[in-house]
Order: sequence, then C-alpha cells, then structure tokens
Amino acid sequence: MQNIYEVQASNRRKSWAVIVGFILFFTAAVWVLSQAFAVYLGYEPGGLGIVGIAFIISGLMSFGSYYYSDRIVLSISRARPADRKRDYQFYSVAENLSIGAGVPMPKLYVIEDTAPNAFATGRDPDHAVVVATTGLIQKLNRTELEGVVAHELSHIKHYDIRLMSIVSVLVGSIALLADFFLRASFWGGGRRDRKGGGGLIILVGLLFAILSPIIAQLIKLMVSRRREFMADAGAVTITRQPSGLISALKKIAADHEPLEVANKATAHLYIENPFKDKRKDAIGRFAGLFNTHPPLEKRLEALEKMS
Repeated sequence: MQNIYEVQASNRRKSWAVIVGFILFFTAAVWVLSQAFAVYLGYEPGGLGIVGIAFIISGLMSFGSYYYSDRIVLSISRARPADRKRDYQFYSVAENLSIGAGVPMPKLYVIEDTAPNAFATGRDPDHAVVVATTGLIQKLNRTELEGVVAHELSHIKHYDIRLMSIVSVLVGSIALLADFFLRASFWGGGRRDRKGGGGLIILVGLLFAILSPIIAQLIKLMVSRRREFMADAGAVTITRQPSGLISALKKIAADHEPLEVANKATAHLYIENPFKDKRKDAIGRFAGLFNTHPPLEKRLEALEKMS
C-alpha cells in the first residue's frame, strides 16, 4: 500500500512527463506549420513568418481570456457569491481547510442546481474561486464536503488552475494556426514555382494541420486526468483521511441528474463529469469520447490504497 506522499510523487513525475511532451509537440507543430506556410508562399524556409505573427496575436488574445477566465466561467455557470449565513457549512468547511492547506481563503460561489458537483478556477491561489452546487452542499455530509473542497483546494495549491488555463491556451493556439494554414491552402494564392523538397514540406504541413489539433486535445486530456489523480491525493494530505472523498465521489457518480449549466468548454473543471445521462445526445457523446476525467473506478482504487 502506498502512502499519500508516494502517490503524490508518482503523479507528479507522470504529470511533468506529459507536460514536457506537450511543450515539445507544440514547438514542433508551430515550426512545421510556419515552414510549410513559408514554402507555400514561395519563400525560403526559416523563421516563423506570417504564421509566427498569427501565433503571437492569437497568444495575446488567448492570454487576455486567461486573465479573465474566472469571471467568464462564473458568468457561464450562472454562479452567485456564497453567503456565510445562507451557505454556512460550505463557507466554514472552506475556511477551515484553507487554513490547514496553507492557502489564502478562495472566493466562494454557489450554482443553484440540485446536481452535486464542484470546481475551482482562477489564475493563482491569490485569485482563486471554488464553486459548489446547492445539490452538493445539501446531499453531502460535512466529512464528504470536506473531501470535495480539499480536492479543489489541492488544485489551487498546486497551480492546476493556472496550468490547465495555459494548456487550454496552447491547444487553442495550435487549432487556430492549423485552421489558418488549411484555409490558406484551400483558397489558394501560394506561388507555384517551388523548388526542391517544397512540395514535401507542404504535405507534412497539411498533415500537421489536420492531426495536430486532435493530438493537442488528447494531450490536454492526459494532463487533466493526471491532475485529477494529484488533486485526489492532495485532498487526503489536507484532510488526513480518504474516506470522505471516496464517499463523496460515489455519491456524485451515483446521482444521475446532469448539471444544466455545464458545457464542453467547462466540463473539465468539475470534480466529476457533469453531463451524466446527457451522454445520449451529441454533446454527451463528444464528452464521452474525449473524457476529461479518469475512470471513477481508478480514482477510488488509488484512494483506497491510501486508506
């Protein structure tokens, strides 16, 4: 049986391996697309060229969105600020666990929905937000609620909220650059007097433009799943007992009511897949194919090993 520190160390190594792989892939994708577009326009390969300029512009726009990500997500989720009297148990649990975790007290918000779920967002521990549904607050006992809140505080403490925002920005940038190259290729306008291996470079660029957004999205999902395992282990570090989170995850998974305000853009934030029985529709099938969460059985198995 592994202790919580061994589990955290293992998860940390696996997470960094995935992140390094993603950075290398991102660098390669941008370089290949820039070289292919340069050849397409009839220039000698070298530098980032027009694709590089597009990347810089898209990066600035994406990081602007990242800076205001918490406000955007709260607006989409129709969350209201938590009230100490009205949401006393949620407020007191978050307050006590923040002290134990050694992180600033995050802002607390509540979604008026009977489906039990929760998530954390923000840029860093000083600008973090923890959101819970009324269903979660009402259906979990205090020990179970502590497990869920500790999970979200672990995301905050280990900067998962910042990491996933940056990864999302990089995935979006790759998708934008790939779309830019494909549209330019489709509409034509490139020079035809290419020499040497120009045709091969363009072919490789087309393959990267088609496949890189899919690969980037899959890597993003791998990062998200690894961080869920780390947050589970981090919750045990904070509460010193895994039984609360184990029971909470079982209750959340057993509740088949979908969260109405959830969508594919915010689904990865929640502690458990918010779509539930919505998997029968188009969005649900897409979410099931590209699942942002590891299987519940695997999470419970890892937590039970720490009992």
